[in-house]
Amino acid sequence: MRILLSLFFSLYTLILTAQVKKYTLEECVLLALEKNISIKQSELDLEGAEIDKADAIGNFLPRINAQSQHIWNNGLSQNITNGLIENLTTQFSSFGGNLGITLFGGKQNSNQLARANLNLIARQYQLDDMKDDISLFVANTYLQVMFNKEFEQVQRYQLELANQELEQTKVRIEAGVQTQADIYEIEANVAAQEQALLQAENSTRLSLISLAQTLLITDYENFDIAEVNYDIPLSQILLEQPKKIFEKALTFRNDIKLAATNVEIAKKDIDLAKGALLPTLSAFYNYNTRISYSDRFVETGNVIETPIGVVKESGAIVLSQFPEREIAGPLSFADQFKQNDGMSYGLSLNIPIFNGLSAKNNIKRRRLNLKRSETFFEQNKLDLENTINQAYTSATAAFKFYEASEKTLKAREQAYMMAEQQFELGVLNSYDFIQIKQRFEIAASDRVRAKYDYIFKLKILEFYFGQEITL
Repeated sequence: MRILLSLFFSLYTLILTAQVKKYTLEECVLLALEKNISIKQSELDLEGAEIDKADAIGNFLPRINAQSQHIWNNGLSQNITNGLIENLTTQFSSFGGNLGITLFGGKQNSNQLARANLNLIARQYQLDDMKDDISLFVANTYLQVMFNKEFEQVQRYQLELANQELEQTKVRIEAGVQTQADIYEIEANVAAQEQALLQAENSTRLSLISLAQTLLITDYENFDIAEVNYDIPLSQILLEQPKKIFEKALTFRNDIKLAATNVEIAKKDIDLAKGALLPTLSAFYNYNTRISYSDRFVETGNVIETPIGVVKESGAIVLSQFPEREIAGPLSFADQFKQNDGMSYGLSLNIPIFNGLSAKNNIKRRRLNLKRSETFFEQNKLDLENTINQAYTSATAAFKFYEASEKTLKAREQAYMMAEQQFELGVLNSYDFIQIKQRFEIAASDRVRAKYDYIFKLKILEFYFGQEITL
């Protein structure tokens, strides 16, 4: 029965473990790029820039419009059947279309298309720069989890040592080698190590939750990172000079490209503003026709003789001939459409003379914006150079600190091993032994902290040198 229960719980634990997805750094970066809301918004900005470019292309095309109306006229008018003035409702429809094209518009269309192309490039740089920032942030968070996990292992190892020392102390007390007073410091050290381990486990969990939230993952219980035994990387980046790193960064950094493109956009905005001072020439063509739904008079082909006067001398009646007419319905839609149509076409020239200084003031505003863009571009380059210098200095110092922490840890470990032997022989008291052990623990913790501090600062420097962020 016990064997069956043991197998059941082992299988249950295996199933739970299998459900936990362990992500590599590359998977975390890809997931963040896929799900990050800011990146999605930037992608929408890129789509908007593509629509703006389509608008700019459309400005070169002719403008074609059609219109129609159906009107009811209600009021006093003559009834053609009896000649009386009556309240009548008449109807008619009108149709028309027009075509217009700009022959010359002060180069506005070509400048607008050039600006739309530049803006499309700028939005792509903006999206790529945001992806770079997200990747670096995810790498930092991922390394924080790795640091906490390794730090937790250090605390776990220290707790195991403390428990071993406690058991050995109990044995030596029973053997009479040590007194009962020696166990109190050891027990206090075990309690302190248990507390340190709990804090380390909590830090690991919190950092995992932070990484999961960055990736928009809500199932924290089944989220973990891949187990990687990551040693100090060997990188040639520290052999490069900061100036060379900066010069290379200028060639590929998306934020620098974005700032440079914004300068070009500002220049094109000035050209657009100047175009408002130039004349515009347009061509147009209009077509219209009208359909009536009222009755009409039509000639029958007969002639009606009607007296219009009398000859004074002879008394003869003077007759006049008028064509006979009758009331008929309206012509067919197709016949009226052809008979009542008309067209107009021509050229339209618009010459700006005075517009309340708005055009000239707009040019001045665009020139100010160009200066702002140029200043921002130069500031971006200065910030990048300062950041690279700081990253280089920090990475170099972190590597030296790591090397020092390695030497310190080795020395503390040797001191601890010697103290342990002295403590077992009863030469060293428990208080002094615990002090030496705690210095060893601090050295081990400092070594882990120095390791990941150096790794992250090195990755930042490699990032500015154009290397992909990988572990």
